[in-house]
Amino acid sequence: MRSERYLNEIREAEGLKRAVLQKIVVDGKTAEFFLLTDLTYSAEDVAHADSVSARYAPAGFAAKARITKSVPSAEGVRRALAQTLKTRFPAAAAFVSLEDIQAETEVGGGRFSICAEESERARLAGDHVLDALQSEISRQFCGVWRGEFRMVKKEKGEIEFEPEPEETVLAPRFFPVCEYSPIDGMEPKRAIYIADLNGEMQGVTVCGTVSFIEERETKNKKPYFSITISDGSGQLRASYFTRKATLEKVRTVAQGASVCLSGDNELFNGSLSFRIKGIDFGSPPQGFVPEQRPSLPVPAVYKKVVPAPVSDLVQGGMFDGSPLPEEFKRGKFVVFDLETTGLSKGGIMDRIIEVGGVKIENGNICEKFSTFVACPVKLSEEIIGLTGITDDMLAGAPEIKDVIADFYKFCYGSVLVAHNASFDCKFIRYYGEKEGYIFDMRQIDTVAFAQETLRLSNYKLNTVADHFGFTFNHHRAFDDAFVTAKIFTELVKIKGGLPRF
Repeated sequence: MRSERYLNEIREAEGLKRAVLQKIVVDGKTAEFFLLTDLTYSAEDVAHADSVSARYAPAGFAAKARITKSVPSAEGVRRALAQTLKTRFPAAAAFVSLEDIQAETEVGGGRFSICAEESERARLAGDHVLDALQSEISRQFCGVWRGEFRMVKKEKGEIEFEPEPEETVLAPRFFPVCEYSPIDGMEPKRAIYIADLNGEMQGVTVCGTVSFIEERETKNKKPYFSITISDGSGQLRASYFTRKATLEKVRTVAQGASVCLSGDNELFNGSLSFRIKGIDFGSPPQGFVPEQRPSLPVPAVYKKVVPAPVSDLVQGGMFDGSPLPEEFKRGKFVVFDLETTGLSKGGIMDRIIEVGGVKIENGNICEKFSTFVACPVKLSEEIIGLTGITDDMLAGAPEIKDVIADFYKFCYGSVLVAHNASFDCKFIRYYGEKEGYIFDMRQIDTVAFAQETLRLSNYKLNTVADHFGFTFNHHRAFDDAFVTAKIFTELVKIKGGLPRF
């Protein structure tokens, strides 16, 4: 990776042989590389760092190395380890306190230990916590750092489970369909907000602007259309199988057209899917603005989940030379992912068990939100196998009412971005409204964005990630959110702007 090559060259200087790269800041046409060293450095070392940085700065940018000398303390390392556990491994943080962390510094690095019971140690090892801690500390402090687990005896309470209560789906919102023109002749009178298409529904219509449409063929060579529309409250992706009588009319539907899709929202292969029965031209009322439901004010402080700074030095856009559009740099985005106990069935919403998100501001990934969520019902073997999350891992995690309040504060004023956004937004809107927080922010679906921008065999998260050469731990919320943020940034670069949303 180019960031590793950059540091290898930087470390050729005697005073920088254990230096770490903290961050890169772009101001105008200058890229500043912030380096940390625990050694005394000379003017020659500074000149060397400036020279190396100049070779790695994007074309047309001046480069400047900013070097700070800092010798780590044992207490600083302990607190950094505790913060990393809290933000990246909240389940582990529930049973590992600051007192359970020991650290000592040495010339050229140091060592640390985490005290845990035997059962906890096995779980920590399975989640590769030690590797992650060593990697994080090595990014924050100079030198080589080694960690270990130490077995201790601790008192541990039992996990209590409660029966899952019955829950109801919130009432959907509708708007009248205007400027109707037939294709299939369904003649709908009103359309449901895409954001409110949350459960199984029969005979409903959605209406919005086409952001993507592509004609394809089934294995039997029968034509069908993949289509994505947005109504300002959300996006919907669906497939439409034409009739011979309307095939040529549907072929006239282009990106930017306003259409109505009538059909059923139903479970298919365990997932909610909109089955289109008819397509017609139609639009929301002129000047339509999605109705905003009243929300509680943004919480003044974070109570349970405090976001932490985060950056991606390798894929942050500094080493590839690709420009970021101004509208992207001016915007604020929260890219997020959830792990849940399953899907919504029969009007009952499943539980959120993990939330992961990253914030993008000024074109950079800058902050992260990561937590497990307490679950009052036992996890199924299917979910445990899919996510690797167990009931024990959720012990001590914050309740959904506290997580959703903190996540609303984290998201406020941002555009929401997710891979298959309708699924994740459905959950946060549902649980947000239960607590009085309305997640009516605009949203971008990176599945639809990838369809507009790339030509792939499918648009699953791992397929799109592979296309860009990104590796990640799939089916864990923060890892999925982080790679989605990198994918989103790359798609923006390719398109030269944001998608329609």
